[in-house]
Amino acid sequence: AVPEDKSNGYLLIATSGGLNQQRTGIIDAVIVARILNATLVIPELDHHSFWKDESEFANVFDVNWFISSLAKDVIIVKRVPDKVMRSMEKPPYTMRVPRKSTPDYYIDQVLPILLRRRVVQLTKFDYRLTNELDEDLQKLRCHVNYHALRFTKSIQSLGQKLVKRMRKMSSRYVAIHLRFEPDMLAFSGCYFGGGEKERNELHKIRQRWTTLPDLDEEGERSRGKCPLTPYEVGLMLRALGFKNETYVYVASGEIYGGEETLRPLKDFFPNFYTKEILAGKKNLNPYLSFSSRLAAIDYIVCDESDVFVTNNNGNMAKILAGRRRFMGHKRTIRPNAKKLSSLFRAYKKMEWSLFARKVKSYQRDFMGEPEEMRTGRGEFIEYPHSCICLNLQPPQLGNTTIQHV
Repeated sequence: AVPEDKSNGYLLIATSGGLNQQRTGIIDAVIVARILNATLVIPELDHHSFWKDESEFANVFDVNWFISSLAKDVIIVKRVPDKVMRSMEKPPYTMRVPRKSTPDYYIDQVLPILLRRRVVQLTKFDYRLTNELDEDLQKLRCHVNYHALRFTKSIQSLGQKLVKRMRKMSSRYVAIHLRFEPDMLAFSGCYFGGGEKERNELHKIRQRWTTLPDLDEEGERSRGKCPLTPYEVGLMLRALGFKNETYVYVASGEIYGGEETLRPLKDFFPNFYTKEILAGKKNLNPYLSFSSRLAAIDYIVCDESDVFVTNNNGNMAKILAGRRRFMGHKRTIRPNAKKLSSLFRAYKKMEWSLFARKVKSYQRDFMGEPEEMRTGRGEFIEYPHSCICLNLQPPQLGNTTIQHV
């Protein structure tokens, strides 16, 4: 790392979105600081998104560990030194870079401003760095994501308590990340069968985003852009062979439609648990006003599960899928929504055995198998190929093992 007094300046980062979207911004902030030979100031979390969470970085992540574990790669400080701020003739220069910008863009467009102004703030910093980078920078991405970003001790402790409570009831459990909050459904532009009441309610929420285009509901569903409903998640899992007695942990925020929406999934899997059920009001109460801290607890329990299931392919789904590949290739099931959408509409007209066969067929390559890991496939946070080596054994052994680099 370049010493602070010899760096090209101080980089301020304002992240955007929920916890896991912000996580991608924090990861890329470290990489951009490395590219610019800049000193990174601890990123600012988003206080203005839908959730209005006032959490600071140190409320969610172990800030001292973050700084020390990256000390050889990037110098990170908690704030810009007062003497630097006093010496500046103007406030920090603020800019928003285009999405998926390349290292050359940062060197050509951001570095000259940083050298001139000494402090630059990059705003709405999510997915502002290209997916394709040199191997060394990709490996640094993994180091930040899988080692440097560690939750606070209090969050980690509560998360592990919930894991132990699940394990006490069953040696194996399935975690389902159920994105079915009103804002998420409104943003998707999809219809979920709730009639005019649903359309009016979701349309009203969708108007908060003034730049969103009008979408064709059926077109979005046929393209696989709509999250599965709790009922559809239950159907998929039962068709894949998960039994009624399976223990299930559901990670979610406010479910649109509440208990009525969740009832079909609970009928499929009566051993149904959430952080609210497992932790109890007393343990969870300090976190209830902070969506990012609640999401961190869910993240821990999902990461420790034997099987992780998603109903969409959002930020948490991608990040945890990548982490579970890196940490030993634990199974992650994500729905092939494009093919499943038409099957769900037709399943009542066919025998269950046929439906189950079709689900299993459609879900090939979506079940978290090692061979799904291919260079250049998808987002790097979901397929961290630069950080995982395939060690192919001789053909007679017939297996593939995973090694980390």
